[in-house]
Amino acid sequence: MARALLSAIVEQLGPFISSEFTLTATVKREVQKLETKFRTIQAVLNDAEKRQLKEEAVKLWLDKLKCVSYEMDDVLDEWNTAMIKEEIEKQQKEDENAETSPTKKRKVWSLISVPNLFQHRDIAHKIKDLNEKLDEINKEREMYGFELSKAIEEVVERPKTTSYVDVSDILGRDKVKDDLVSILLGKGTEKEKRPYVISLVGMGGIGKTTLAQLAFNHHEVKDQFEKRIWVCVSKPFDQCRVAKAIIESLAGGDPKITELQSLLEKICELIGGKKFFLVFDDVWTENHAMWKPFRDALKNCGSENSRILVTTRKDKVAKMMESENTIKLEELSEEDCWSVFSKTAFSDKDSKQCEQLEDLGRQISKKCKGLPLAAKTLGSLMHFKKSREEWKNVLDSNLWELEDVERGLFASLLLSYYDLPSPLKRCFSYCAVFPKDHVFNVDELVSMWIAHGFVESKGNMEKEIMAREYFENLVIRSFFQESWEFIDIRYKMHDIVHDFAQSITKNECFIISSDIESELDYNNTRHLRLEILKESRFPLSIDNAKNLRTLIFFNQSGYNISNLFQNFRLLRVLTLEYRMELLHILENLIHLRYLDLFLWNEVLPETICNLCNLQYLKITQSSHFVFTKLPQGIGKLINLRHLIGYELVIPRGFGRLISLRTLTCFNIGDEDSEGCKLEELKNLNHLQGSFQICGLGNIVNVSEIENAQLKKKIHLREMLLSFRKGNNRGVMNWAPNAFDPNDRRMERDVLVLNALELPQDLERLHIRWYQGSTMSPNWLMSLTKLKTVSIRGASKLMSLPPLGKFPFLESLTIWNVCSLKKVCVEFLGIESENKNEDIIVFPNLKYLTFGWLEEWEEWIGIGGKEDEDCITIMPRLQELIIQGCGKLKSMPDFLRTIPLKELEITASPIIKERCQRETGEDWLTT
Repeated sequence: MARALLSAIVEQLGPFISSEFTLTATVKREVQKLETKFRTIQAVLNDAEKRQLKEEAVKLWLDKLKCVSYEMDDVLDEWNTAMIKEEIEKQQKEDENAETSPTKKRKVWSLISVPNLFQHRDIAHKIKDLNEKLDEINKEREMYGFELSKAIEEVVERPKTTSYVDVSDILGRDKVKDDLVSILLGKGTEKEKRPYVISLVGMGGIGKTTLAQLAFNHHEVKDQFEKRIWVCVSKPFDQCRVAKAIIESLAGGDPKITELQSLLEKICELIGGKKFFLVFDDVWTENHAMWKPFRDALKNCGSENSRILVTTRKDKVAKMMESENTIKLEELSEEDCWSVFSKTAFSDKDSKQCEQLEDLGRQISKKCKGLPLAAKTLGSLMHFKKSREEWKNVLDSNLWELEDVERGLFASLLLSYYDLPSPLKRCFSYCAVFPKDHVFNVDELVSMWIAHGFVESKGNMEKEIMAREYFENLVIRSFFQESWEFIDIRYKMHDIVHDFAQSITKNECFIISSDIESELDYNNTRHLRLEILKESRFPLSIDNAKNLRTLIFFNQSGYNISNLFQNFRLLRVLTLEYRMELLHILENLIHLRYLDLFLWNEVLPETICNLCNLQYLKITQSSHFVFTKLPQGIGKLINLRHLIGYELVIPRGFGRLISLRTLTCFNIGDEDSEGCKLEELKNLNHLQGSFQICGLGNIVNVSEIENAQLKKKIHLREMLLSFRKGNNRGVMNWAPNAFDPNDRRMERDVLVLNALELPQDLERLHIRWYQGSTMSPNWLMSLTKLKTVSIRGASKLMSLPPLGKFPFLESLTIWNVCSLKKVCVEFLGIESENKNEDIIVFPNLKYLTFGWLEEWEEWIGIGGKEDEDCITIMPRLQELIIQGCGKLKSMPDFLRTIPLKELEITASPIIKERCQRETGEDWLTT
């Protein structure tokens, strides 16, 4: 963790030294000295980080080094911030003097080119102090004997496994064991890959090896395979050692062969023509080149229906080994977990003791959250504890505070942790600041990682992409687990993994959920989450946490916390419920990169614009009907990459934010307001993901649209076009300008829609509150990659565009199109001259919804030629929903030929009765 931290700091030294701004000689000399010493110490951090597990002195040394590295980061960031502010002031001066002479502009440049002498001197003193601290730390390094190049053995090493197991000790895996045995004994096919590989995947301690042992020793498996081989692979993947282990298992004795080729030939000789079952336990390497020689050798040696079983913590390993069958091992049920725990904990206790302790035991076993290793470890811990008081103490403790658990359970997780690259270690351990069962929003989490500098640059790759790769890597290694929330996949961290994260960040990450004053020293705390109830007293002990970099507040609205921010000036990440006055608070947080505000008023303070390092700004309003006015100087936030918020009044000058990657909603100001015009989007060509434009009905001059150059936003994949201002999150905003009774509004909307030329890689398009009578812009048919289209609130629309032409369209929703009376052949996109050609209309459409089309009477197919063999319509349609279409009387015959999985007709009595009368159950196939 520390090594990764320092790597990020060293990376920042480069631009600091080679800056275009001329440093004073003192500062430059001190920085160069600092860099040299820093790199020397960095070279031994890997050694020190592992040795700290066994040597307390090394741990203290490493903690001291980490503190200095944080100080160094703060100093460099302070300098860089000063330069950014000078650059912003320079740009403002140039804008103000745009009409003045070149001579005057040159004078302005010379006055503001570098931070002032006071900043020079202050930073020089700070760097000199840091150099002196590093001198002392370096002397200690020599005293402890850290080697710069000498490799050391792993402090944490997984015990070598064998195939032997006491079956009577294993509980709760009967179903998955039977499934695995069935796969092992199943007959193969001629097409299956050989050798047939099965993988057991799961987090450390979930029971992969135990399940493999059960299968290996199953009586039917023993009878089925002529040769059974067990190899504990672990790390590193030594090809010759693995090959020798296979030979020893088959023939006995140590083969006196050293070449891999000869070893593989010997394996083929021993298993030639025989049906074998080979277990590779605990595989870590993702390098296909390491596995390929074994696969090629085994491919033709054994007989058909031979099997290879792999146990691993990584999905990538299962894919690398070309597994035909991957079994992801899940947690034990609560009752099975209790059985494992109680079998060990109560093994020598009489029935009376068991009865007295069972209630506490069941609560302790719940802490294991279905992890067999945790149940066994805690069971062993409780085995020697007799009194209720002792059991209650364990129940009330955090797992990471229990020494026996830390040695037994967390040692397994340390293996996974040390297998991570340094940046991923830091990203993982940071998650200790979130509570158990926290549902992670991936976008927010990776933005926090970036704010703290955890994500390393890699060529021209966006840091957000790199950070998502980090997260996916942690998911693959089972540090996170999928958790379905409504229709979205979210992620949680297993409680034991969370305890482990807390164990490796004991002094850096804290969650305070009580107003009881703590005796802990928060001076070295870097990340803090406060969850204090409103009626509770605010803990004064956190005043000492002056080195905080993360502060996450919940339920703090009843307190005056302004004084706290006088101490917390080093914050990089802040979430805040904004009810207090912040005008003189936030402007001092010059290091801030991530700001999440829950607002209770309608104005954001102008001082926000002084946060020139800000990268992520999220604004959530207390009401969907309240608009928040962004400050006039928002354009000064030149490093802002993500602006999340919907009901925002955007001022002019917004177009300077050319670093923006995320902009959830752009509200266009009307003629009489000082709001932003659409043309401010012209240079925001890095926008990506989803984007909403609201208030298109306010546009008077269509040249604004052309100037916005929307087609150049090539990284966007989803767009919502709303002709009404404001909220588009399911709440109807009946603004006064929502509908114009005059035809002028209808004509203007048509002109605006026709002028909108969207990026061609869009996959999802939503159109809201359009008031034109037609919808046929030339650019629409160029969006050939569309998968989702929805049209809502187009109350004046008389006909639908030819959506049947979209080759990849999967979901289509038509909602509140109140004036539509007929859905005709034009909707299918069949040209009259093409009716005799082989055509597939809506070739990939799966979900079709019509809702609240109050005037809709007819749905006509292809003009009475429904039986033409050359035309296929909606061949993949699965779901058809018709809701609130009270006048609909007819539907096309082609629907009869589609085996729908779901047909739902509600609040549409005429067509529902007709369908039931004419077709009965034939319309619905379940």
